[in-house]
Amino acid sequence: MSVSRSRLAETPAYITLDGSSIRELMHPSVHGNAKQSLAEASVPVAGATAPHRHRVSEELYFILAGRGRMRLGDAEFIIEPGDTILIPPGTVHCLHNIGNETLRLLCCCAPAYQHEDTEMTD
Repeated sequence: MSVSRSRLAETPAYITLDGSSIRELMHPSVHGNAKQSLAEASVPVAGATAPHRHRVSEELYFILAGRGRMRLGDAEFIIEPGDTILIPPGTVHCLHNIGNETLRLLCCCAPAYQHEDTEMTD
């Protein structure tokens, strides 16, 4: 088994379809893993992601820093560092940064994130 490692500081960011800034920390198209992806996402102060869903991927969000309001299906709730949120496939979701610092989170997708799996809603 080969070792695959990435470093956050060396990983370039890009803007996803939902409007968040993403750094792919581990993705099959780059790192050779097979069944999932891991990314760091950030949403600036007073920023938000656009409502969307993933038809196939299940997502887990782990909040690293900041404070936000999450919409998940029909529910809305506050998210803070240490929270983990399950986003089942097909569930509309979005984030609003309601704090005074960048909202930062880890996003794990299984199967791995693909732009084609993202459907914008609203």
